[in-house]
Amino acid sequence: MNILPAQVIDLNITDYIKSFELQKKIVFDMLNGYIKHDVILILEHPKVFTLGKRGGRENLVVSEEYLQTQNIEIIETERGGNITYHGPGQLVLYPIINIEKRKIGVSDFVYALEELMIKSAKDFGVRAIRDSKNHGVWVKDGRGAIKSKLGSIGLSIKHGISFHGLALNVNLDLTPFSWINPCGMAGVSMTSLENEIKKSGEKEVVIYMKDVKEIILYHLKKIIGIELWREPYKQENKNQHGLKENFLKQALDMKR
Repeated sequence: MNILPAQVIDLNITDYIKSFELQKKIVFDMLNGYIKHDVILILEHPKVFTLGKRGGRENLVVSEEYLQTQNIEIIETERGGNITYHGPGQLVLYPIINIEKRKIGVSDFVYALEELMIKSAKDFGVRAIRDSKNHGVWVKDGRGAIKSKLGSIGLSIKHGISFHGLALNVNLDLTPFSWINPCGMAGVSMTSLENEIKKSGEKEVVIYMKDVKEIILYHLKKIIGIELWREPYKQENKNQHGLKENFLKQALDMKR
């Protein structure tokens, strides 16, 4: 496989809509040749519920009025899947990758994203697995049955370029997941790295998001076969309106 470069942009905590608009701009610029490399966005979101192509409002188990009292929006998206929750303490990775050029099939790409979550969890002493019936990564209960979901995947592919991506629960408040049937599946419980480590008997668990980011990027590099760099992207290009823009500057502005 040719090792093609990818730029990593850490957006810290960024509004869902802003990150979605940035993804769309990057995809547009890649398709039109303004950006000739892949881009990896890594971030967290403020509290938000998102709907996939299969909808998901029917999988809300509380009223939308109640969500308003909790200051949590519901946003429709273009990704696959059903309703899910994002919030601080959940690592979100948006790999905007030309999988067609890399000759990676969609199912293989999903498998790779699952694998990097499984390997990242293992580095924290958590054994995560796949479920043959449902995408994402899971953990088993004490009897060996698949019980709780640790990480989710929801992708869109446009002319061979992937966007949206994965969400790995690190140390977030899991309560909002109880207000939905996660990913449209009734009876599914969600868990986090922190939660699973505590179950192993650790009394005090401190997981730093910066460490999880480094680990997941390490496995992304190894599994996809991708060179990563973080130097600022300085070239300015004209967009469809003839305006000069630097998408990295836009990304950095989102963090303010």
